[in-house]
Amino acid sequence: MQKKIFRRWIFIFHFIFWGAHWSLAFLGFDNLTWNGFSTENNLLYVAFGYGIISNMLLFYWQYFIAVPYYFVKNKFFNFFTTTLLFFFLISGLEGYLDYYFTEANNIIEERYTFFEFTMIWLFPDFIFNVFYMFLGFLFRFPLEYFESEKKKQELQKERHRSELKYLKAQLNPHFLFNGINSIYHLIDKNSVLAKNTLLRFSDLLRYQLYESNSQKIALKKELDYISKYIEIEKLRKGDDIILEYHISNINEDQLIAPLLLIPFIENAFKHVSNDDDPSKNQINIKLFETNNKLQCTIENTFDSFNNSNTNLSGIGLQNVKRRLALLYESQYDLRISTQDNVHKVFLEINL
Repeated sequence: MQKKIFRRWIFIFHFIFWGAHWSLAFLGFDNLTWNGFSTENNLLYVAFGYGIISNMLLFYWQYFIAVPYYFVKNKFFNFFTTTLLFFFLISGLEGYLDYYFTEANNIIEERYTFFEFTMIWLFPDFIFNVFYMFLGFLFRFPLEYFESEKKKQELQKERHRSELKYLKAQLNPHFLFNGINSIYHLIDKNSVLAKNTLLRFSDLLRYQLYESNSQKIALKKELDYISKYIEIEKLRKGDDIILEYHISNINEDQLIAPLLLIPFIENAFKHVSNDDDPSKNQINIKLFETNNKLQCTIENTFDSFNNSNTNLSGIGLQNVKRRLALLYESQYDLRISTQDNVHKVFLEINL
């Protein structure tokens, strides 16, 4: 709809622009003469008529053909060649008409030399024709440029959307694998607990399948989902770890891209240390939103012989880094560090 309105305004502008030119023949000519062409012999009107038509042809050659088909497609040889040929064709034809009407009406008794003909007729025609040809280029090029940039942005967005869909599709099997693995370990330890955990796990899976399909989701829902996941892991790990977590959401209307934080939390539980002393196996999670910023801090101890925790290996973490870059660009701060057998993730997102 907006495109149609824009085109309508472009048409109106062109109509006014050329209408103003043609109105000169009726409003601006009063006892004028030009190289023998005057209003008295009506030749000035004739010359003005085919002169404006020449200008319009050169203008719209640039506007409809040269710029959209050659220049913006980087076919510069075709652009310059066709432009010059068309320019000399139209200018030569206009010069011929000048000469024809001059001879036919005996405006000047002496015959012209080629130099005189060039300076008297062709040179002024060339000046005007170059001006209108350049004007056609000037009118069309910005439209093509902005249209091209708009298409590039749309293609980029479409690539981002496709990539995000692919990345999110990867998350579900990754989450499913981790969840089933957690329940598997519980079956031998406590079958009743395994059943209860399976029910909770089905709730989480339902969230992933049905509620997280939009680009943005309520932050409260996402944090509730994370809390449920932590509770499942807490049941699985039992007394083997010391778990502390604090999750708060001040603004319940705040939105966030779904499933961004869970890979970091999964990683913490996956790589937490397995010392005989539970007090040495610690996970600390803090999630809170304030001033339209979400801050996430996740710390876990890890075994010194297990170096896999010190890098972003695995589909989930590589995935979430790419999604952050696509969805939030420069609106986030992600820092990951390891020190004294403690792995720490700090993430801040401008929501």
